[in-house]
Amino acid sequence: MTQALRIERTGRGQVVARVTLTRADRHNAFDASLIAELRAAFGGFAREAPDQLRVVILAGDGPSFCAGADIAWMRAAMALDVEGNEQDAMAMADMFETLDTCPVPIIARVHGAALGGGMGICAVSDVVIAESGTRFGFTETRLGILPAVISPFVVAKIGESHARALFPGGRRFDAIRAQRIGLVHEVVEGEAALDAAVEMAVADVLDAGPTATRAAKAIVREVRGLGHGSSKWHTARVIARQRISDEAQEGFRAFSEKRPPAWARDDDRDTGAG
Repeated sequence: MTQALRIERTGRGQVVARVTLTRADRHNAFDASLIAELRAAFGGFAREAPDQLRVVILAGDGPSFCAGADIAWMRAAMALDVEGNEQDAMAMADMFETLDTCPVPIIARVHGAALGGGMGICAVSDVVIAESGTRFGFTETRLGILPAVISPFVVAKIGESHARALFPGGRRFDAIRAQRIGLVHEVVEGEAALDAAVEMAVADVLDAGPTATRAAKAIVREVRGLGHGSSKWHTARVIARQRISDEAQEGFRAFSEKRPPAWARDDDRDTGAG
């Protein structure tokens, strides 16, 4: 437990990490402390081996997942000069980049509200599961600012067309529209269903090979922007290395022998999602 985060480990070998934003009285809004703690936590996760950490659940205490930036923190930033504001914004950008590049699959459990920076968290998560009553929005322009730091991650997730429609006006929208634009992957009714859906998503990751899972996540970023020739050679090298790995050998043996592979045992499914 830190000032702004609670980190719990579950599953066989403690391979599931649950990270919970604990600023419930502030609707888990970002301030300098939360930003620093998230960056430190996910920086640490990135250094863990594939068999030590398989998946991360990212959730929020209280009525909201994450309601953007803390107003008191933003008000203090208004008193800074341009250089001070740039440093402040760079700290947040570095935090989002740390989540975005974390090799471990991230599952976001979203409820209540995901606004501003909370939308950024959704954009850098690999699987986003939302309760149907959740409200979303790029609400920064309603305060006279803009969704700048989160924009590279959001545009990569939802595309330029949706970003151009939603960024300027700052209108809030529901989980169905969030799913339609690609920000959310699954919408469920009620928090019990939300926990069940998160648990199922975790089980899916645990059923996959630990190194294969990370490689599959990484290749999405690696082929982004590559030309056909470069992507052809890169993907051929990646699959060639994976095919000769011990993990792939075990996977194919397990398939031939009609048994679960060594990494996908029933007791791995203790996710603690509830």
